[in-house]
Amino acid sequence: MTARDQAAYEGLVELLRAGQVTVLTGAGLSTESGIPDYRGPDGKRRVVPMTYGEFVASPANRQRYWARSFVGWRRFAGATPNDGHTAVADLQRFGLLRAIITQNVDGLHQMAGACDVLELHGNLGLARCLDCGETTRRAELDLRLSEANPHFEEMAGEIRPDGDFALSEEAVAGFHPPRCLVCQSDRVKPDVVFFGESVPKPLVERCFSHVDASLGLVVLGSSLQVMSGYRFVLRASASGIPVAIVTRGPSRGDEKATLRLDSPLGLTLNRVVQDLQA
Repeated sequence: MTARDQAAYEGLVELLRAGQVTVLTGAGLSTESGIPDYRGPDGKRRVVPMTYGEFVASPANRQRYWARSFVGWRRFAGATPNDGHTAVADLQRFGLLRAIITQNVDGLHQMAGACDVLELHGNLGLARCLDCGETTRRAELDLRLSEANPHFEEMAGEIRPDGDFALSEEAVAGFHPPRCLVCQSDRVKPDVVFFGESVPKPLVERCFSHVDASLGLVVLGSSLQVMSGYRFVLRASASGIPVAIVTRGPSRGDEKATLRLDSPLGLTLNRVVQDLQA
């Protein structure tokens, strides 16, 4: 670690030691759990997921989404928290965090022991009917899909950040997508915010209130390329609240950061917890 990085690290420890910190996490925190992020080290998007407009546009698009998501869900659901998630839960347990805000939909913060996590983009563990509002646990939906699509059990390939999975058009054509058990609509959607959708305003306002009352904002594993997360950095910076960014590669918020650290999340956060306990 260079002298500059060491100074940034020490600043991060002291910021967290003071308490009343809001943490904002992104996909980079979950890469060590085997869930890839949307962007490479250069910050450029590697994956273009289905948008909300595409999903609602046609039954064929929903069939394609669910076929790919069904295969990817098996691997996505098998992911477990890494040292970074555990460290964030420890920081909350120490009473140092005011709030945990995440852009991730994997639920790994909660699995690591964190509570009251504010999920900006929802949770992939739930699905909701767009017509009647019926909510279903993804595990239950997966069982129904397994029965209807036994030939989709195992396929080779790479999972995508939202549990999606690349499939051929031939494979997709034979897939039976889910229907709502209440109203029989095929407009069943994972309970997450797709690209093209907006984060619910009450949730955004709740997050703003936490940021406004914080002594610092710590961003972990996010390039901040989308406004859903970047707006909190802008808010904190405009209010004179220190902003610490710990992520690999460039971040859109770098110019707003009080301190910046480019280092592995799990290793760094585990060290932070140890130093805070020393």
